Amino acid sequence: MGERLQEVAEGHGHGPAQLCKAGFDLYARALREGRIPVEDSDHAPCLLDFGLLRPDSSAPHWLHPLAPTLALPRLLHESARDIARRRHEEARLTEVFEPLLALDSRSESLAEVPGIGLLAGFDRINEAIGLAMDEAQEELLTIQPGGRRSATRLHDLGLPREQRMLARGCRIRTLYQDTTRHDLGVIAHFERLVGDVQVRTLDEVTKRLLIVDRAVAFVPASEDRTQALEIRHAGLVSFLATVFDRFWAVATPMYPETVQLPVIDGITPRQRAIAHLLVEGHTDTAIADRLGLNVRTARLHIAKLAAQLGSESRAQLGYRIAESGILKQEDTKQ
Repeated sequence: MGERLQEVAEGHGHGPAQLCKAGFDLYARALREGRIPVEDSDHAPCLLDFGLLRPDSSAPHWLHPLAPTLALPRLLHESARDIARRRHEEARLTEVFEPLLALDSRSESLAEVPGIGLLAGFDRINEAIGLAMDEAQEELLTIQPGGRRSATRLHDLGLPREQRMLARGCRIRTLYQDTTRHDLGVIAHFERLVGDVQVRTLDEVTKRLLIVDRAVAFVPASEDRTQALEIRHAGLVSFLATVFDRFWAVATPMYPETVQLPVIDGITPRQRAIAHLLVEGHTDTAIADRLGLNVRTARLHIAKLAAQLGSESRAQLGYRIAESGILKQEDTKQ
């Protein structure tokens, strides 16, 4: 048993949800011997942090190991929390430019920021985006959050200009959320385009983003999208393009090649995405908003997930998610 634990330890690094090699070795020894002296725990404090060694009330100089059947769910729960923390940090990374949005109510301040301009009104925003697309020579990168899209609106706002870009030899890369994968209107829109077009999806994406030739970017500056920032600051545009590239690398192809999202142990990708957000403590409404679903659909998926994991309550569901290991499986595959 100690040899197997040593193999596992060598495959793990140090982290908030992991035991160090010394911790595995000491835990294995404690299981073999039934107890260890308190001073030996100084070499592996992680065991005490996880509660895998416990003091003996009748003999304070000794520590007893927690049974492996209890230790494993505890570590799985910590692993799920660790994954949730890392995903939260990734979300914060993509919003690093958010302080700039505080400038949206003071257009005179924006004039003092080189390479950043405030656009007010749908007509002005669409005009600026259209001009940038008409001048494009290399590529158009876009992130489109939300669920279903209007086929008519897609055609009216993008098709003519997008086709002209493709005719000039440009390429188009678009990221949607997974909820858009079976939207016939979106699929039909891209099927009308002739040229180098690719579409991929993720369960979650950033707010709307458009980058032309990695030289100019457009991001919303208000929740109702009546204001936008036109960004030509080279460093900031480069950062946004890097964010896009990072998302693109891990996204699932949707067009022209369609790759089916994997179902692991009967858990669908959407259920895994919901499981992540549940572990982070989000409400049904917040989960629906993050994944581009309506609240009713989100609650149906939550109910199916609870039934599949044998959870009888919302409080128990988080534990069942950690115990199942579904979040750890996904993290390993990535």
